[in-house]
Amino acid sequence: MFRKKVKEIEKPVNAFSLEDLVLDDNANHNEVKMAKRKPTLREEIENTIEDVEDFPKKGIIFKDITPFFQNAKLFNEYITMLTNRYQAYKIEYVVGIEARGFMLGSALAYSLKAGFVPIRKKGKLPGKIISQNYALEYGQDCIEIKEDAFAGVRGANVILIDDVIATGGTAHAALNLISRLEGKCIEFPCLINLTEFSETKERKAIATMTHVFSLIDV
Repeated sequence: MFRKKVKEIEKPVNAFSLEDLVLDDNANHNEVKMAKRKPTLREEIENTIEDVEDFPKKGIIFKDITPFFQNAKLFNEYITMLTNRYQAYKIEYVVGIEARGFMLGSALAYSLKAGFVPIRKKGKLPGKIISQNYALEYGQDCIEIKEDAFAGVRGANVILIDDVIATGGTAHAALNLISRLEGKCIEFPCLINLTEFSETKERKAIATMTHVFSLIDV
């Protein structure tokens, strides 16, 4: 007698699997619990960032974000998240601080269908520029923006972006440049916030000018 072949039922796409269960060594082995939750975007990006000791000089721990840029999925998701955050503000320009702010800013400007404006170190921009000096631990530095960066528009909605905020000296100088061009900085997003510097006078000044939106606080 032949048994009728039963048609195999297709497994649902989101079917539960025993691989989704883990045993707790400290508990009764008759009990099971769900596997760890899916990591958040913040956690995934944080896991790509590498600490490089004594770079660029001895005693400094450098936060290397190049592995993040190399990860197409995470780079895309971060820019998409920022786009969703700002798309209701009708952003006209994204301003990026040299140099990693160029990478983040160009991608965000493209996604927001906005213009991109670079803020560069002294002597790197042609034509008419305005400059802003700012204090370093020893001495001073200077950044510049083109005089026509916002095409003469007063009150242009802009986003200032960079990879890291530490003492806030460069970001504060950049915000001063935006203010001098009468731009309105909606927010300052950055990947990493070094919280040990959160009480500097520059950081306190930044808080009166715009909101800092950091993904990772360390």
